Amino acid sequence: MSVKELIVNAGSSSLKYTVFLMPEEEVLANGIFEQLTTPLPTFTHKLPNEDGKLVKVIDKLALEPGATHADAINKLIETLTGEEFGVLKSMDEIAAVGHRVLHGGEKFSGSVLVDEKVKDAIRECIPLGPLHNPANLMGIEVCEKIMKGIPQVAVFDTAFHQTIPEEAYMYALPYKYYKEYGIRRYGFHGTSHRYIALRTADFLQKKYPGKYDEKTLRIVTCHLGNGSSISAIKGGKCFDTTMGLTPLEGIMMGTRSGSIDPAIIPFIMEKEGLSGKDIDVLLNKKSGMLGLTSDDENNEATSDNRTIETRAKNGDKRAMLVEAMFCHQLTKYIGGFAAAMGGVDAVVFTGGIGENNPHYRTRVAEKLAFLGTKVDEEANHVRGEEIEISTEDSALKLLVLPTDEELMIAKDTYDIAVVK
Repeated sequence: MSVKELIVNAGSSSLKYTVFLMPEEEVLANGIFEQLTTPLPTFTHKLPNEDGKLVKVIDKLALEPGATHADAINKLIETLTGEEFGVLKSMDEIAAVGHRVLHGGEKFSGSVLVDEKVKDAIRECIPLGPLHNPANLMGIEVCEKIMKGIPQVAVFDTAFHQTIPEEAYMYALPYKYYKEYGIRRYGFHGTSHRYIALRTADFLQKKYPGKYDEKTLRIVTCHLGNGSSISAIKGGKCFDTTMGLTPLEGIMMGTRSGSIDPAIIPFIMEKEGLSGKDIDVLLNKKSGMLGLTSDDENNEATSDNRTIETRAKNGDKRAMLVEAMFCHQLTKYIGGFAAAMGGVDAVVFTGGIGENNPHYRTRVAEKLAFLGTKVDEEANHVRGEEIEISTEDSALKLLVLPTDEELMIAKDTYDIAVVK
C-alpha cells in the first residue's frame, strides 16, 4: 500500500522536513526552516525536477520576525497543500509523521510510536540532550496539535548504539555516576550508521555474491562532516562508537575538539578564568577545525572543510595541519575498531566530508595498506556517489556510500505506523 509520510527534524532554531511516498522511497518534497524565533527566519523548499533531482522552488523566503516552530509547521502545511508548490491535496494524505530525536538514553533501543509515556521518557532524557531533546519534543507536540489524529513515530539517534557491550560503553569513573546520572557512552548519528550498515551489506552481497555473510560482516562506518563519528558494526549490530555521553567525544570535528586529555579542561579554566559554561562553549563551538585555523595571520578561521581543502592545496600550513590531524585520528580509530572486532571486511566513508573528499580517503587508505588495502585511484576521484574505491582484489573493501537518515526514518515510520 502506497502512503505519504512527513519526516521532521526539529532543531532549537530550525525545522527540516521531507515528504516521502512509501514504500517506493520516492521524495516528493523537502526543505528547511532556519533561524526560527529570530528577527529574520527563512524558508527553503525543494521539489524534484523531470530528472528526479531536487531543485529549489522557494529560496530563503523570509517569514514574519520571531516565527516559531508552530508558525513553520503552519507555513509548511500551506506550502505542501498549495497550488503552486504543493504535493498534497490536503494533510489527510499524510499517513504518519516520523521525527528524529537525539537522545533516548537507555530507554529506547529502537524506534517507537509516540504516546504520552514516550514523550515523558524523552523529557526525562533532556539532561542528556539539553539542546536537542526539547526541540525534538516541541516538533512532536506541534505536529500532534496541528495534525490531529496522524500517528507520530520517534526515531532516536542513540538507539542503534544500544547493542554496544558494557566494556565498551562504561567509563572508568566511580560506578555511582552511571547508576545515578546515566553517565556512559551512548553514541550518536545512529540512524546514519544503521542505514550505512544495511547498504554496505546489500552492496557487497550484490557485487560479490556469496563472499560476504551479513551475519558475520565486520564494518567500520565513518560518518564525517561538521559533526563526525565512527562506528564498529559486527553482524549488523553496533559494537563500539566514538561519540560518548555527548557528541563531543571522538574524532576532531568542525567546531568540536573531539577527545582530549581531561586535565586540559581545569588547566585552561584556571589560566583563562573560564566558567563551566565558558569551557563547554570553547570545546563545542570554538575548537576543532575552527580552533586550529584561528589566530592565523593569513586567513580567517574556518570550520568548512572545503575551504580547508583549498587552502591546504595552496600550501597553507594550518590547513595542512588540520588535514594531517584529521586523517591520523581517523586511521587510529579505524585500526582500533578493526582490532577490537577481530578484523574488518569493509570501511565505509559517508557524510559531507566522507562522500566528497577523495584526498582524505587516499591518505587513510595508504595508512591501512597493512590490512591489504588497494585503492582504485580513478574510482576514488568520484564525489558524492555510491561506489567501491578499492580494487576487486583488495583484502579490505573501501566504499563510499551517501547516507540517507531521512529515508531510514521514513522506513521505520512506515513499518511502525503503517504496516504495524
